[in-house]
Amino acid sequence: MRVRKTLRSRKPKLPKHLEHINPHAAGIDVGSRSHFVAVPPGSCEHPVREFTGFTDDLHRMADWLLECGVTTVAMESTGVYWIPVFEILESRGLEVRLVNARHVKNVPGRKSDVLDCQWLQQLHSYGLLEGAFRPSEEVCTLRGYVRQRGNLVRYAAAHIQHMQKALSQMNLHLSTVIKDISGVSGMRIIRAIVGGERDPVSLARLRDGRCKSSESTIARSLHGNWRCEHLFSLKQALELYEVYQAQIAACDREILEQLARFEGSSGSGGAPPVDLNEALLRISGADLTAIDGIDTLNALKIIAEVGTDMSRWKSAKHFASWLGLCPGTKISGGKRLSTKTKRIVNRAAVALRISAVSLKRSKSALGAYLRRQWARLGGAKAVTATAHKLARLVYSMLKHGSAYVDLGQSYYEERYRDRVVKNLKRKANTLGYQLVRNADQPASI
Repeated sequence: MRVRKTLRSRKPKLPKHLEHINPHAAGIDVGSRSHFVAVPPGSCEHPVREFTGFTDDLHRMADWLLECGVTTVAMESTGVYWIPVFEILESRGLEVRLVNARHVKNVPGRKSDVLDCQWLQQLHSYGLLEGAFRPSEEVCTLRGYVRQRGNLVRYAAAHIQHMQKALSQMNLHLSTVIKDISGVSGMRIIRAIVGGERDPVSLARLRDGRCKSSESTIARSLHGNWRCEHLFSLKQALELYEVYQAQIAACDREILEQLARFEGSSGSGGAPPVDLNEALLRISGADLTAIDGIDTLNALKIIAEVGTDMSRWKSAKHFASWLGLCPGTKISGGKRLSTKTKRIVNRAAVALRISAVSLKRSKSALGAYLRRQWARLGGAKAVTATAHKLARLVYSMLKHGSAYVDLGQSYYEERYRDRVVKNLKRKANTLGYQLVRNADQPASI
């Protein structure tokens, strides 16, 4: 009996890995109308409270957290509702961790806002949550401008489709003879049509000299049925398209001004950068556009999403994994079940994939790599593999300031040939044979 009493009175000691790492942690379940906040038990009479989404209540939330001695906060990334909460708490000196909702699923059957915030607080107190990547404040501002520019480009593209539809309804086959009606020739002709010109020959003379279609071909495509309702639709689509083009130009100016505010962006004599290429080179210390497939716009998208500080990732492998460009490791019982990449919505990864697709006809080493992988793995996997290679190059250039030098398609093909021959020789030796080169055949594969 005495032994049992001693064992009951003795408090079990938790293993070291289950001790509280963040004893002053709080958890927030973010919602559209209100937020539920949980603090450590014992720090307040009511450790769970609800605050509305209004700004004054968010400041009261920050005051209450500081009164409870909270130093670090974990919350889910719910829509865009987390942004004001994150910014206000961070401005008050609290460490805020934005966590992935998939990583903090509660126990099945126990789902409510109160339980969610308590579960977040408990996980964070044991140090089981990792914060999502969030760049510096100046990079966040740049990212907002770049994302807004992408929205404007998407809206403008919709009105190009509206113009194409109006032309088709009038049986004007302009999009058939001109590859891009938003180009120089197409816009000249459309503006003239809206201005009242109906003569196909006069409209065809407006073509740019670089247009592949002849004037006679363009004139034949411009015989149509000039109905007033379709002309009205064409006019409105053109006006809206030009409005969005003006807004895109204004957004470009704001982006250039924001890049000029970056630390280290001032050039000789403190002169502001004259264009995006110069601004990106100043803030990053590396010319990402030197990499085959990455143009100025894609380089801007990448820097706007990840910044220029690569110390947030331990290596290029970690960086590529964060982008979702690495094969998955789903293994059970020693058997690999799947190698699919993680489903991650990452705009930097999208920009790298777009850059990889543009290498399909490139004569560079990266272009040869893409075509080789395309033949071996198929289009989707080849694009992902090439984007992974581009990500490693971007990481190396931004972290070490190294320059990219393209060794050419022939260099890649020669290395591939040597690798294949080496493997063939090894296999032949294993089977007791010797590989001999045929002198009559050229040394190519």
